[in-house]
Amino acid sequence: MSRMIFVNLPVADLEKSMAFYQALGFTNNPHFTDETAACMVLSETIHVMLLTHAKWRTFTDRPIPPTDASEVMLALSCESRAAVDVMNETAGANGGTADINPRQDHGFMYSCALADPDGHVWESFWMDPAAIPSDTP
Repeated sequence: MSRMIFVNLPVADLEKSMAFYQALGFTNNPHFTDETAACMVLSETIHVMLLTHAKWRTFTDRPIPPTDASEVMLALSCESRAAVDVMNETAGANGGTADINPRQDHGFMYSCALADPDGHVWESFWMDPAAIPSDTP
């Protein structure tokens, strides 16, 4: 069995966050969704659990970071440079913030960073491993 990742994120508005992730291509798994949480699926191995603040607090007493803080940057690979741009633009048009950091273009790798409505940072990137310069550590 392949290992899976479930990224758990606290969200202020569950419906708004679900709509944001659906716009980015995630689908909802209704078996793990209720009024306090939603399971958003990107692939067979990548799931994002959106948790209301009340639900989040049943798992930890640690504070929820403010929307202008970065606790982690989650990177998602894309099939092309164009797909990176589309994800970034889609985020900005659906309640998130596009281009929160300068775009990175190293020739063999290209990326954009965006934030969801709660400030969680995602980096969409494309990489061509065959084009990595031989002198790159």
